[in-house]
Amino acid sequence: MAAADIHPPMLTDVISNPLFHSMEHFWDKWGVTHGDLNNVLNTWLVMIILIVASVLVKNKLEMIPRGSQNFWEVVVSTLEDIVVQTMGEHGRHYFPLIASLALFILSCNLIGIIPWLQSSTNNLNTTLALALVAFVTTHYVGLKSHGTHYIKHFIGPVPWLIPLMLPIELIGHFSRILSLSFRLFGNIMGEDLAIVILTLLVPYLVPLPMMVLQVFTSFIQTLVFIMLTMMYIVGSLEEAH
Repeated sequence: MAAADIHPPMLTDVISNPLFHSMEHFWDKWGVTHGDLNNVLNTWLVMIILIVASVLVKNKLEMIPRGSQNFWEVVVSTLEDIVVQTMGEHGRHYFPLIASLALFILSCNLIGIIPWLQSSTNNLNTTLALALVAFVTTHYVGLKSHGTHYIKHFIGPVPWLIPLMLPIELIGHFSRILSLSFRLFGNIMGEDLAIVILTLLVPYLVPLPMMVLQVFTSFIQTLVFIMLTMMYIVGSLEEAH
């Protein structure tokens, strides 16, 4: 069996009713592949889980936290500490975005451990969308904070350097999209593929250490993504010199 033919068990593999197959034929006409459709389903599953969990906690908030509220308060306070330590006190304004990215990316990374599901972040479409969110937010914040003076971030300190600095800065900023998207995609895809290969060769016990490693790297990749996003936003807030 070729390596290209190996893929993780997918959510759509367990859906076999005729209605679903007719939907697949419909998407095929529009160039949407089986993998893309499976990625969308897994992504929506993550979104539903996070939304339901947040609504349940919100409706049961108490002055003396108990149960799941304790867990979520630890998660939120930890993320808040990371944001404040990285961006300073003014970073609290961007905490909702950073926390949402962190929870979504981590959930998308970890869901692939569950049988019949697949990490949404092992699909480049998902990681590219997340990278674009970070990229657009960075420059929106810069423009909002500095107005037209934000262009000074790209043209250098003196006018005669503009022909040199402008292309370099533009390439550097657009390369952030590739950096954020391919780093997350490559790491998660590599782990998922390794687990599938080990499962096919020696099932049950041998893949377990790799799954434990995947949990660890899922947290690391989430931290790397949000740290870079915060650094990019902080850079856009600074005055150009």
